[in-house]
Amino acid sequence: MKYIDYYKVLGVPKSASEADIKKAYRKLARKYHPDVNPNDAEAEAKFKQVSEAYEVLNDPEKRKKYDEYGENWEHAEAYEQARQQQQQQGGRRTYTYSGQAGPDFGGGDFSDFFESMFGARARGGRTTGFGGRTRSFRGADYQAQLSLQLTDILISHKRTIDLGERKIRITIPAGVEDGQTIRVPGYGAPGPNNGPKGDLYITFQIQNNTQFKRDGTDLYATIDLPLYTAILGGEQVIDTLTGKVKLSIKPETQNGTQVRLKGKGLPEYKSETKHGDLFITYQIAMPTKLSEKEKELFEELQKLRKS
Repeated sequence: MKYIDYYKVLGVPKSASEADIKKAYRKLARKYHPDVNPNDAEAEAKFKQVSEAYEVLNDPEKRKKYDEYGENWEHAEAYEQARQQQQQQGGRRTYTYSGQAGPDFGGGDFSDFFESMFGARARGGRTTGFGGRTRSFRGADYQAQLSLQLTDILISHKRTIDLGERKIRITIPAGVEDGQTIRVPGYGAPGPNNGPKGDLYITFQIQNNTQFKRDGTDLYATIDLPLYTAILGGEQVIDTLTGKVKLSIKPETQNGTQVRLKGKGLPEYKSETKHGDLFITYQIAMPTKLSEKEKELFEELQKLRKS
């Protein structure tokens, strides 16, 4: 297997935090997403590689195995088992990982490694274990991307995903984030020798189809407020994700004033009862195309303010 440096793929150092990895993935996923690069095979390949890197480095357990075993991280348990058996047998052979080239089998070949690990050579094309019992292996994991609109994540709902050879119906949790990956156990490839199936990892791509800016479960928006309403006070109707809301405007409201609508943001992950907030910033809209009468009135107001 060709070694792929997942840290290099995401453009982060090995010391990168989970937040750094997530931020780098989101940036690259948007850049190479198939919806942004239609019919671009190179971009599609980049997108798959970026998603694969994120799937490993975003999982603490997988990242730990990858840091030690590189491209062979999925067989980490097998290597550990082999190392322990060699130690129990007097330390005749050691297994070390050099960083890229894979395990060093101490002068023995690959078949010797599996013989030491399972106690017998492959018989009839099948690897056997202790006492001649067939050893089974876990199947490979599947990766999938699912694009959703921001308004799709307001409530949990079911959706069908086409995996090519079959379709599955899963529940999309409310409040899922852009770039977030969830695991569906047992929906990966079948394992060799009737081994357990791998898992399905679904990465969500959330497209913002609203006027709001998202920050976690909170939403932000700037609305125009008529000058006269800002000065005299009144009411202003605005849109939220769940319908229209009438706001009460205080007299002498200043430009840039921000108000908070509690519970009008997005739902928390896997929750439809707990929501973030909606923050509205007022931008005073100056009147244009004033009539002569309006100009006279403003001039009169100006004189009053100076007196």
